[in-house]
Amino acid sequence: MPTTSAPPKNRFERRRAETRQALVRAARQILAETGDTSASIQAIAERADVGFGSFYNHFESKTELFDAAVTDALDEFGVVIDERVQGIDDPAELVAAGFRLTAQMADSHPELMRILRDRGLAQIHTARGLAPRALRDLETGIASGRFACTNPTTALSALGGTLLSLVALRLARPDLDGDEAASDLAEMVLRMLGVPPDDAHQVTRRPLPNLS
Repeated sequence: MPTTSAPPKNRFERRRAETRQALVRAARQILAETGDTSASIQAIAERADVGFGSFYNHFESKTELFDAAVTDALDEFGVVIDERVQGIDDPAELVAAGFRLTAQMADSHPELMRILRDRGLAQIHTARGLAPRALRDLETGIASGRFACTNPTTALSALGGTLLSLVALRLARPDLDGDEAASDLAEMVLRMLGVPPDDAHQVTRRPLPNLS
């Protein structure tokens, strides 16, 4: 999982960071398995294999922990996509690659995708995870004339909502061709953004970086 701060410098800090991450990991597992946030702190601590008293050294409440778990998942999602699209400069191709890689992640990162499906809608306009990256690409595309829309915020709503529907589709219908569904939806989004139809189709069928 990604980290957003410098590595701990001493044994105490390392153990403290490991305990916090164990709690976050346990909360992520619960969100992915059942989505039930009513689990007791004792049950969470046992799943994390940490002492009950350790919980309050890191979080004031279960709400704070589950919020941290969602943020952790979103950050991981953003990092995974960013790592795979390095070297792609075309904003339209970045959008298409993001959709197609997300479809792959239903198989390679199922826990993360279940959290995104259940919690992602409320996170579309947050400053964490894939949202700021998508907004950046939309702003670049608008500024360069690649996209014909003028409001990146509303464009992000359309893009994010469609992406979440793709996640839901992949998890609900694993029998479908995930890349074909992702390419079709990405093509629709690019056409909404003003990319000409033939261009949108070609961009969404370019060779895709592998997701390991």
